[in-house]
Amino acid sequence: MTLTNYKTRNLDILVYPGFKALEAIGPMSVFEYANLHLVRRHGLPGYDIRVASLQIGSVRSDTLMAIDATKKLSDLSLPNDVIIVGAREIDAALSNAEVIVDWLAKNSKRIDRVAALCSGAFFLAAAGLLNNKRATTHWSVADRLKRQYPLVQVESDAIFIRQDNLWTSAGVTAGIDLALAFVEEDHGREIALEVASELVVYLKRPGGQSQFSNFLINQRSSHTTIESIQAWILANLSEKITLSVLAAKANMSVRNFTRVFLQEIGHSPHEYIEMARFEMAKQLLTDLNLPIKTVASRSGFGGQERLRKVCQKRAGITPTVYRERFATTGVMSQTKDHENQASSTSCTPMRHHTPIR
Repeated sequence: MTLTNYKTRNLDILVYPGFKALEAIGPMSVFEYANLHLVRRHGLPGYDIRVASLQIGSVRSDTLMAIDATKKLSDLSLPNDVIIVGAREIDAALSNAEVIVDWLAKNSKRIDRVAALCSGAFFLAAAGLLNNKRATTHWSVADRLKRQYPLVQVESDAIFIRQDNLWTSAGVTAGIDLALAFVEEDHGREIALEVASELVVYLKRPGGQSQFSNFLINQRSSHTTIESIQAWILANLSEKITLSVLAAKANMSVRNFTRVFLQEIGHSPHEYIEMARFEMAKQLLTDLNLPIKTVASRSGFGGQERLRKVCQKRAGITPTVYRERFATTGVMSQTKDHENQASSTSCTPMRHHTPIR
């Protein structure tokens, strides 16, 4: 970005009594750290950050902490971007802050980016802004959002979703992910990476809200040998893995190893490896710089067609659609064309070996 087109954006973080403190402080920290890095480079901050509320003054959060609002919600002083935080008791918050719903309905189209964190999505939904649009929220209130606003296309596993100028995110710390995406869009990947590194967080968090795989966390074996085999599998997913190699490492026959593994883990070795590779592929898919072909190779599927089949089997969607839904930057208009072209020109079908693929 050159100084000729450099612009400091007015960004409001919108709070109200009972707001979730971390959802305000997390994104605020992202933009403050972004300012530090941008001032070092350009001598100018990227964001003029204000805390807005129904009234100027102290606003109590869901914790012992309160925050000072320096700006009163107004139709006359609209920001470039606004971020609405969520609340534990969102129904009470909605009933006590109808002014926010009305303000959003009236002004959302005049604001460049309107983001709702966690249960803050209910404010957008109540304003009718999410009708026939994809949105996400905290997993614990996703079903309630579906019931109360059936026209909203709720995707409960997404970290965040962008639809036109409307952004919604999952709960609490996912607001940091969304804020980093703002920084990346405004000032590039390098600045966003510097901020993420300073905060010791992912720039692109792997996976969705269910990112910590149940089968990896909850199904670790108490059998020392099988546990060591699990660890070896997870460290070598991109390599060729055969039952005979695994059995030899366990000092068992193939038949006995398969029996013991299934008994301990609840999945056959083949199933476990496929699941682990798919988890790895999901993480890699969130990096937009990696072609689908590379994702398939690095996660051990060997080719795009095999990855596509496993993704359809386990997620019900193609790798391209998964990337569109869960990657942490905006809409990817060229991804489908790229994958279609790659699959028609360079996709090599899996050979049928004894290796587990």
